[in-house]
Amino acid sequence: MSVTLAMIHAARRRIRDAVYHSPCPYSLSLSRLCGAQIYCKLDHLQMTGSFKERGARNKLVQLTDVQKETGVIAASAGNHALGLAYHGQLLKIPVTVVMPRFAPIVKVANCRGFGANVILHGDSFDAAHQKAAALSEERKLTYVPGFDDPDIIAGQGSLGLEILDDLPDVDAVLVPVGGGGLIAGIGAAIKANKPTVKIIGVEPEHAPSLHTSLKQGKLTRVHTHPTLADGLAVAEMGKLCFDMAKEVVDQVVLVDEIAIAKSILRLLELEKMVVEGAGAVGLAAMMQRNALGLTELEGKKVVLVLCGGNIDVTMIARVINRGLASDGRLARVTANVPDRPGGLVKVLNIVAEAGGNVQEVRHERQFGPSDVALVRIDLVIETRDQEHVESLQAAFKAAGVNVALRNGE
Repeated sequence: MSVTLAMIHAARRRIRDAVYHSPCPYSLSLSRLCGAQIYCKLDHLQMTGSFKERGARNKLVQLTDVQKETGVIAASAGNHALGLAYHGQLLKIPVTVVMPRFAPIVKVANCRGFGANVILHGDSFDAAHQKAAALSEERKLTYVPGFDDPDIIAGQGSLGLEILDDLPDVDAVLVPVGGGGLIAGIGAAIKANKPTVKIIGVEPEHAPSLHTSLKQGKLTRVHTHPTLADGLAVAEMGKLCFDMAKEVVDQVVLVDEIAIAKSILRLLELEKMVVEGAGAVGLAAMMQRNALGLTELEGKKVVLVLCGGNIDVTMIARVINRGLASDGRLARVTANVPDRPGGLVKVLNIVAEAGGNVQEVRHERQFGPSDVALVRIDLVIETRDQEHVESLQAAFKAAGVNVALRNGE
């Protein structure tokens, strides 16, 4: 069974009063950064912080009275669980969610806050899925898939209809891809109305399920690695999603972890938006447009789907530091200097004269250089950009101080 435009319109009518029609504003800052007319679909502003509410609501309202009374169960790394928990509470439907142990703390806490019974199980989505399937049989609960379900896909497709309402002359939409429900729904909605719009999927290099499946010509399971875009870390996308994606997706690109970190940082700095890695991959792709073969989008009207904003505060701190380092705005300097008065001062003076700001200083004697007359000094320095890092290195060389200088590249 495929998902038709009529099904997507029906889903939109069902969820209209309960799901926010998120805005899709133009961004001057991101347009300058990406060389295109960039519009951001702000679905991270949904009540639970992601697009997943759309499919969850559409599925829940169509359950039978018996199913609603007994309750539902799902496996999710977070956002699908949040959508089910929130709308289940509104509709008075009991919700149980099985989440992997690595699920972000904020998502676990929010699910429980919405009244869901949260079970943490396994170290992968697959393990959580197997547990949820077993509990579904044991407790006679209705299993609600996170993506491979016509009602779920139709609900996500409402996002595509909203994009066309707000930007009818859109040229391309960049969609994050995990299980595939979002890109299948958006692609079906947009292509049925305006076939010329390019639908471009974006995946992390650490979880290339759609990219690999399209390359192999069949649904293919991949080995995933930890990624900042944890919401996209799906080893095998849904079969229905893949079948639909083959018909509506024009291109799929892969982005690396550094690019994802930078895109989260850019959204924080330029748009004042807190977006999780899964929601930021579209910007990561546009920032790497030359390497990824997206130069044809230059000057075009491009929508980035910011699909989620649920990111742990501790993760934000790590992402900021990683992004600053890769930008050349943080640098680590290691120098071996004489272990006597004035050695550290000389190094710090060089940094000061070059315009760097020292964040951290560490002396290493016990595990320092083999020459006991020397001490190793590690500095973390705030710099302006990559050019500033290079000028700092030149200043050390001119002063006769041998250093190892690294940033995030």
